Amino acid sequence: MIQGTGSNVGKSLLVAGLCRAFARRGLKVRPFKPQNMSNNAAVTPDGREIGRAQALQARAAGVAPSADMNPVLLKPEGERGAQIIVQGAVAGHASARDYQTLRRGLLRKVIESFERLAGEADLVLIEGAGSPAEVNLREGDIANMGFATAVDCPVVLVGDIERGGVIASLIGTVGLLEPNERRLLAGTIVNRFRGDPTLFADALPIIERETGVPCLGVVPHFAAARRLPAEDTLGMDSHASLAQRTPDAIRIAVPVLPRIANFDDLDPLKAEPDVVVELVRPGTPLPRDADLILLPGSKATRADLDAFIAAGWDIDLKAHVRAGGRVIGLCGGYQMLGQRIADPAGTEGAVGESVGLGLLDVETTLEDSKTLAPVAATDERSGQRVAGYEMHMGRTSGTDTDRPFLLLDGRAEGARSADSRVMGSYVHGLFNSDGFRHAFLASLKLHAQSSLAFEVSIEETLDGLADHLAASLKLERLLAIARRETADHA
Repeated sequence: MIQGTGSNVGKSLLVAGLCRAFARRGLKVRPFKPQNMSNNAAVTPDGREIGRAQALQARAAGVAPSADMNPVLLKPEGERGAQIIVQGAVAGHASARDYQTLRRGLLRKVIESFERLAGEADLVLIEGAGSPAEVNLREGDIANMGFATAVDCPVVLVGDIERGGVIASLIGTVGLLEPNERRLLAGTIVNRFRGDPTLFADALPIIERETGVPCLGVVPHFAAARRLPAEDTLGMDSHASLAQRTPDAIRIAVPVLPRIANFDDLDPLKAEPDVVVELVRPGTPLPRDADLILLPGSKATRADLDAFIAAGWDIDLKAHVRAGGRVIGLCGGYQMLGQRIADPAGTEGAVGESVGLGLLDVETTLEDSKTLAPVAATDERSGQRVAGYEMHMGRTSGTDTDRPFLLLDGRAEGARSADSRVMGSYVHGLFNSDGFRHAFLASLKLHAQSSLAFEVSIEETLDGLADHLAASLKLERLLAIARRETADHA
């Protein structure tokens, strides 16, 4: 089990890289994360919901993602705390305090999923969440040592040197573990090292002496990681566009909403060599000269709409449209572009309705039932095929849906304004489809040309990550730890 000294120390990518490295050796590898908290989610082939990071790890392992890979997913939302997904399906909502009690009853489901995965695999690579040293949250823990002790699983602790203080982080975390937890600790990893590794050599014996376990490697910073999906908003800024601002570049502005969801929709656009994706935060106006303003998904659409208006972005957006600019809204962003959002059952919080931005003649009614499904579609304008997924709680209707954005097996999906400058769709992942993305970008600027094969670039990056880890980690030692072998494989 890979645990970390804190959030965003690189656990998810380490597990993804190890999945690819060991799968290339012919092992049947499965990723597993007992509990995840993220609004960046993925849909499995059978219509279940898991964390986006586990879907990437499954891809790295060469297998289809399944709900068992992430049996508990917490999706932060508005006033109601978080939506709780158990084994891929919505199980309810809970405040942070209530969840501390509720989670004790979820360990059985977590172990059930783990045992199913273990039964079909040679190796299960488990990812912890946050830090195991949160002593105030130890009781009832299912994400870190609570799970590890329940299944008697060896643990490797990861520290992020890029943040500074990695020696204290590793030693301090180990010092806060209980004796029955420390017995499971099998090694440490120092992640994201920059510069000359010989300058850190004197620190390794100190870490090993104070933690009582070997250091299994110092992993250099992997720059290409920015090409892979970030798990949560902590990684958004480090996944900036690869393109430089030039007069010919396509500028896409994205308002960063408080409860932004599924922002990996932006990744294929960020990877384009001639596209600049600008993340706009409150206090900064939306640029009127952008080629496109993209409203992303949201886990609390009405609350994020309020935040959008409070930032003054509604004024900027309408000025952009009056000047002939283009707008697209995805999922929650699509709902915001309409005339009205009604929540009669209190699906997202308080019962009521909100006036939308009024750029599409559609209205949305939020519902408790959740649409979760992979989809195949056709772009109504270009005829290009699109593969993606739906993940939303609501129905949208209105006259602008008579001009659909996509056709899903002949069914109209999404909407366009009369001049086609404002568009909306519920389909996530549509920009992953190269043909559609190229055609869409060409519609923004006639000179735009792209040959980027996004899915190929993901595979190449995963292979590069596996090579990177193989060169810096003691993989044989890690495998021996997983197999409970006592021989020295250093």
